[in-house]
Formats: sequence, structure tokens, C-alpha cells
Amino acid sequence: MFSDSPIKRRKSTRINVGNVPIGDGAPIAVQSMTNTDTNDVDATVAQIKRIQDVGGDIVRVSVPTMDAAEAFKLIKQQVDIPLIADIHFDYRIALKVAEYGVDCLRINPGNIGSMERVRAVVDCAKDNNIPIRIGVNGGSLEKEIQEKYKEPNAAALVESAMRHVDILDKLNFDQFKVSVKASDVFLAVGAYRLLAAQIDQPLHLGITEAGGFRSGAVKSAVGLGMLLAEGIGDTIRISLAADPIEEIKVGFDILKSLRIRSRGINLIACPSCSRQEFDVIATVNALEERIEDILTPMDVSIIGCVVNGPGEAEVSDLGLTGARNMSGFYLDGKRQRERLSNDDLVDQLEKRIRAKAAVLDAKNRIKVTDISE
Repeated sequence: MFSDSPIKRRKSTRINVGNVPIGDGAPIAVQSMTNTDTNDVDATVAQIKRIQDVGGDIVRVSVPTMDAAEAFKLIKQQVDIPLIADIHFDYRIALKVAEYGVDCLRINPGNIGSMERVRAVVDCAKDNNIPIRIGVNGGSLEKEIQEKYKEPNAAALVESAMRHVDILDKLNFDQFKVSVKASDVFLAVGAYRLLAAQIDQPLHLGITEAGGFRSGAVKSAVGLGMLLAEGIGDTIRISLAADPIEEIKVGFDILKSLRIRSRGINLIACPSCSRQEFDVIATVNALEERIEDILTPMDVSIIGCVVNGPGEAEVSDLGLTGARNMSGFYLDGKRQRERLSNDDLVDQLEKRIRAKAAVLDAKNRIKVTDISE
């Protein structure tokens, strides 16, 4: 997490999803959801591990049937990242995955039948220290709320959420987080603002059904960016019609841009113009693919000319300033005597970035050791 972030976080209570703390100033968790058939255990496990490899903190898995619950048991045994079970309507599935070690239940109390069934789920959650996520979606509001408001709006989403919150309050259960998602940016933002003023529990942010990779990433960045900049939000999911891996990457990019949380390389690159002395776009695209496995927070600037290059390089961990044939290289903000040939910049930059990451990782390990001692 950045120590110089200007954002003051909203105060919220703390819950724990497995070993991941949520709320009360904890780092904003980035999560995704599997899109494999849960009954295909091998495919689901493989996808969960890929999500974890790129930095995902939590993974949600749909569990629509009792057969899927049995598959969930096998999945849980093969991964070590916290898992949320996504359940609708059938309280028995919630009880079953609780038995199998689920880390969080995504289930709306008002949608699972009688108070006796709700109490059974809540008592089970209490006994096993399992938090619950209340998830309201603008596209699936209760019929009576739709009739009351005629169309989805912020007040409608919050009223729906508060119905579920009130049920948990009556059962003396406070280990929950809430989301009020909508596909419309302003609707979602308005609902979260209203809800943030009414409850103290952590909020899970998302622009639901945001769209394809490009348009969905933009909508999510705009909507979540507005809320996060106001200090609202304790965990996020970027809902894209794309590989879940991309959801994690976009999520961290949003947090990184707001100086909230950093993971991986922050590439600072010019859009290129006629002043460029090397192919900036090709260099950046190739380098980004090469270094996406590096999770060490680091600023790397790649600028095609000497107009803006030095200024960016002086505030970066590594910097490249374009010049004819041989470009200038900066390390920790200082111009180095060596210059890099424009003929093989990607190879040279990757080598130096990995070396710098190793140094930073070693320093971080020393700091952690000092603290623990």
C-alpha cells in the first residue's frame, strides 16, 4: 500500500475472509470469480490458481446445486486462496459448503425462505466464523421494490440491501459486507454513497455486467475510481466479459493509479509522436508481456525523446529517455553512464527490471525480518 496516498478511507468494521482482512483500514482486496463449470473440478482449480498467480486475494465460485457443493469440497482441498461460495435461494447448499470449509457465503438472507432457514445459515456462519456477503444487483430487485420505484435507482438498491441487513441485525450477526451493484455507473455510485452513510460494515465494490474487456475496464475505472477516491470501498471486483485474470490486472491498475495499493510494474510511457527515437508502442507492449509475472511494486518510465524523458526518469525506479541510436538510462532517478542500444531495448530493459526487482525484494525481506525480531 502506498504511504503517501491522499485518500482518507471510510471507517468500517473488520471481517476476515479466510486469512484476508476486509475493512477497518485493511488493504483493499482484489477478487474475481471463476467462469468454469464448478462441477469440472480440474478446470476450476486451474483457473483459481491462475487468478492467485496474478495477485488475486479472494476467488468467488458459483455453487448452484448440491452436486456443485460436492465439487466445491474437492476444489477447496486443492487451493489455498480464500473461496467465497455464490449461492442463491437454497439454504441447504450454504450449510453444506460451510461444512466443507468455505471462507465466505455470498447469500442474501431475504431470498432463502423462512426465518428458520435464515437462522440455520446464520447460526452455522457464527459457529464456523464465516462472514456473509449481501449482494444486491440493479437487475434483480425484489418485485415489490420494482413496483414501488418503477425503475432501478439508488434508493431502491439501498432499500433492498437494508432489508437483508435488518435480518442479520435481528439475528445479532455483524460479520458481513455488502454490495449494491448496477451496470450503470451513476446508479452504482449513488447507491454506494447512500449505503456508506447508513452502515459501518465493509463495502464490496463493483460495476456489474460492465461489458467487454475495454469498455468494461473503462466503466469500472470511472465508477470505482469515483468511490475509491472518496474513501469508499474495502474490496473490489471488476466484472468483465473476459478472462478472470484480466479482472485482477485491471483491479490492481485502478488501485495503483489512485496510489491506494501497488502490485507489479507501473509502466509510465508516452503515447509516442514524431519526436520518438525508437518504437515506443512496440517496446512497451512487448515489455509489458515479458514482465507481467513481476509483482514487485516499481515505477518504470519509457519515454521516446528527451523532452519529457528526463523529468519522468528522475522520479522512477528505472527510466529510459529516447535518443538517436543509443538511449539514456536512469536508475533510482539518476542518469547512468551506460546507454542502451535502441536495437534490443526490450531485452535490456527486462534484464535490468528483474535485477532491480530482486534488489527491492531482498530489502523488503530484511525489513520484514527486522520487524518480526
